[in-house]
Amino acid sequence: MSTTPRTPLRRAGARTALLAAAVALTTLTACSDNNDTDSAGPGRDATTAAPAQPAALTCGGAGIDETAQIRYRTEKLIEAPLSTIWELQTDVERWPSWQQPVASIERLDEGQLREGSQFRWTTPVPATATTPATTLVITSTLAQLQPQKCMSWSGPAIGDGLRIDNGVHVWTYTEVDGGVLVRTEENWTGAQVEADVPTSTAFLGAGLEAWLTNLEAAAEAHR
Repeated sequence: MSTTPRTPLRRAGARTALLAAAVALTTLTACSDNNDTDSAGPGRDATTAAPAQPAALTCGGAGIDETAQIRYRTEKLIEAPLSTIWELQTDVERWPSWQQPVASIERLDEGQLREGSQFRWTTPVPATATTPATTLVITSTLAQLQPQKCMSWSGPAIGDGLRIDNGVHVWTYTEVDGGVLVRTEENWTGAQVEADVPTSTAFLGAGLEAWLTNLEAAAEAHR
């Protein structure tokens, strides 16, 4: 899962707002109501209905929590071999070498990364006017892994005064003309992050966009 700061309810908004100040707030498009679009009556313009949201990404039939208030999806075409991209993503112990936000990481089991594997990683959180600097500790459990196709993991992120109860993160990889289309989607749950859904969503989105940019740079440098 990607990183996210959060604070006790009253301080959550102030903390995440400061950390995400440079990020434009992102809102998720609501799925259209079929009854509304199919039964447009006099004076009702069916063309104003919101477009349907794409189906959630899945790996092995499992995806994010679609009932979660905080979720974000994005993608990027990376001009590098699929094998290179896959190696970068699955060699989790090397994440700090190409992802600056990842301060440290350790495998909690041995052998090849597989379903059920666990890894614990950390990311620093800067001080704000109301909270001290701290470090989020994220414990991830790999739920699904289909070689060079998709993967997903989930787990909590906990720091001093900050907590995400659970995050579910899904990745898919599709070879296309010009490279590999990498798609990712994640959701967060927990009272603290849900206290300010728009800001938390924006911060989640910023983290996923940065991850894809870093992955692109690392993969294309190894072509």
